[in-house]
Amino acid sequence: MNVTPLAAAMLDPNRVTILFLVFMRLSGLMLMSAPFGAVIPLLVRLTLAVALAACMGLGLDIASPPAADSAWALATAALRELGLGAVMALGVNMAFAAFAIGGRLLDVQIGFGMGQVLDPVSRHQVPILTAAMSQLALIGFFCSGAFATLLLGIQMSFERFPPGASWPLDAALVTLVKQAGGMFSLGFALVAPVVFCLMLLEFALSVLARSVPQMNMFALALPIKVLAGIAALSLWIGGAGAAMSRAYASIFSFWNGVLR
Repeated sequence: MNVTPLAAAMLDPNRVTILFLVFMRLSGLMLMSAPFGAVIPLLVRLTLAVALAACMGLGLDIASPPAADSAWALATAALRELGLGAVMALGVNMAFAAFAIGGRLLDVQIGFGMGQVLDPVSRHQVPILTAAMSQLALIGFFCSGAFATLLLGIQMSFERFPPGASWPLDAALVTLVKQAGGMFSLGFALVAPVVFCLMLLEFALSVLARSVPQMNMFALALPIKVLAGIAALSLWIGGAGAAMSRAYASIFSFWNGVLR
């Protein structure tokens, strides 16, 4: 009688425990990642976690997981795996937050900060360019090879810390502080060309206002800054691939620091 690998795994209690722990880590990652929640419904995310757990868990070469001794040990290991998945999701969220920080800088400079729209990623009212940058981050993430690299990073996490194994919380805290500090500099680096262009324009407008004080510079500067900002953004998008790749790479540098 031919038995499929999944059916054979269901007959092995140790393999069932491994699949359950793999699912807990993946569900923590899928449920806590704000970018995935913006475009993927909850039921689909859970289904995807089950499918990935089946694919990755069957390939793990673990004879007996540490959590197979008792129900208490299994519950403790499940919470540990859920926490590790949440920490990995935090790395994804901070990488995408860099795009929102860059968009907020542009909103302040251009003058779009006065207008608010609903951002489906954070589900809050945010300025226009902040929401646009969040959507651009999602499109670039799924259209580039970053999503495939994300799956490889998940597989690497199971190789470094098998399901049920302890992971160093102190290393995660140190890496988290470094990643949070670099998030702001990365957000500025994403839109630095546009920011400097607008700074030069504001300098020129201030010189003009000083030379011709009779002009209503507030009414004149706002449309000029909007047009200049949109034009600079149009030019920036053509060469933004390297900066976006650097933001996505911060996810895996964070994971590497947590899982070392």
